[in-house]
Amino acid sequence: MGRGKQLKRLRARLDVRPRVLIVCEGRVTEPEYINIVRVQEKINLVKIIVDDEGGTPKTLVDRAVEEKKRTARSQFGKYDEVWCVFDFDEHPFIAEAKQKAQANGIRVAMSNPCFELWLMLHFRYHSAHITRRDARRACEREIAGYEKHVPSEVVYPRLETAIANARQLARWQETRDGSGKNPSTDVYLLIERLRAASKSALIEQIAHKN
Repeated sequence: MGRGKQLKRLRARLDVRPRVLIVCEGRVTEPEYINIVRVQEKINLVKIIVDDEGGTPKTLVDRAVEEKKRTARSQFGKYDEVWCVFDFDEHPFIAEAKQKAQANGIRVAMSNPCFELWLMLHFRYHSAHITRRDARRACEREIAGYEKHVPSEVVYPRLETAIANARQLARWQETRDGSGKNPSTDVYLLIERLRAASKSALIEQIAHKN
């Protein structure tokens, strides 16, 4: 095979492996959990940026837009998908943040009231209004030694349960015209996209072997 064909084949392989950027509000729990999924699902082309300044969802979206524009001209650095992960909590300008994200092709995984709701759904379905404090206490009851730490061996085996519960909760909220209201979480959408990215890369690898 000529060198030109080899290079063309290499570029094709790189092009179909989606690059995903995830900008997180939380400094520990969210990036730690996403890394668990990344490692277990063997997803390589994922970059996680953690907001070290304790900003708002709007500042997270601003950072994501900036990073997306910065890498847009790079052939191998360009991101196929950009996500922001943040809590509803008591943050201001949630609507503005989501509107700016949508206008710039950035997807949002928001949890209301907080990311701990997503962790709760690994263990049981929950549809009643819940506070951040109660969600955190529920995680402490379910996860031994939970103090803003997520053990892979506890949560990952329950991932399918969490996705099913989150999807059921989203459908229930939609019937009440309460999409995005307490309680709700879009994290399952991010996880599904990461798994899809992993699967598409695997299919491409198999295709090039044949």
